[in-house]
Amino acid sequence: MRRYGKHTDEDDVRVRPNRKGNRPRTSIRPKHEDAAEGLVLTVDRGRLTVLVEDRKITAMKARELGRKSAVVGDRVAVVGDLSGAKDTLARIVRVEERSSVLRRTADDDDPYERVVVANADQLAIVTALADPEPRPRLIDRCLVAAYDAGLEPLLVLTKSDLASAETLMESYGSLGVPYLVTNREELANGDAADRVREQLAGRVTAFVGHSGVGKTTLVNALVPERQRATGHVNRVTGRGRHTTTSALALPLPDGSGWVIDTPGVRSFGLHHVNPARVIHAFPDLEPGTEGCPRACSHDEQDCALDQWVADGHADPQRLYSLRRLLATRERREGD
Repeated sequence: MRRYGKHTDEDDVRVRPNRKGNRPRTSIRPKHEDAAEGLVLTVDRGRLTVLVEDRKITAMKARELGRKSAVVGDRVAVVGDLSGAKDTLARIVRVEERSSVLRRTADDDDPYERVVVANADQLAIVTALADPEPRPRLIDRCLVAAYDAGLEPLLVLTKSDLASAETLMESYGSLGVPYLVTNREELANGDAADRVREQLAGRVTAFVGHSGVGKTTLVNALVPERQRATGHVNRVTGRGRHTTTSALALPLPDGSGWVIDTPGVRSFGLHHVNPARVIHAFPDLEPGTEGCPRACSHDEQDCALDQWVADGHADPQRLYSLRRLLATRERREGD
């Protein structure tokens, strides 16, 4: 049955009123061509601090971004109140393409990826030589994540006044990874900060390390005008206490680079890394794989790496570390 006649016009069509009083939904999204460019400095419970020119503003993610989130280091497009005044709120309407993404998972069996930082080009892996004891396996995992993300690694060894760096660097000296050794006296008088700044110039560097290694203390020395809380190492467990709870991007005083302080980690899962790419994090072992059979897992009887190490080309501990990582990855793949 026809509701309207053959010759209806717009006035004859009854439009159902919108009870909410808002505009009808549309699939056409605004382009926001006039949006300002900004850099995400930190994220705290859905609120993001964004640097727009020389102002820090508070912003939230716009609805049109959907599930796409912004993380520290992201370059974003922002609209709304950009004055930076108290109680103002802007909207992030676009996340620009990322040049790099550093990811980790809680463990190797966790499929949920956590983006640590975006657009960094260097990863400073901070570890103490004592109090707490160094954890070479965690260093290896961070190296794997750095190479997988396309970041250049930098080893920063702290607390050399308590223990020598020679033993640890016996395993990493052949990697060609740049490293710095610091102690508490150098941090206090500024010598350590000056040497570290030379390695950070012109770069965006993310600092990672487990709790208690002096990571945030080092960042405070690099950016003295922005002091973050520091903790201590538990004498019973030998572990540090988390004092940094969110990542924070800070500009170096001379404006030559950025440092991103991240929360201390006790594990660095590599669920997102393809096991075939793990060998790239071991450049001292990679040349030895040329004699491996096709699709070699590097943990089998015919693997050429055993002879490569036996001939003295690499430290046996490095091969052990590689196979420990691969074994963890294989258990995850077989589940």
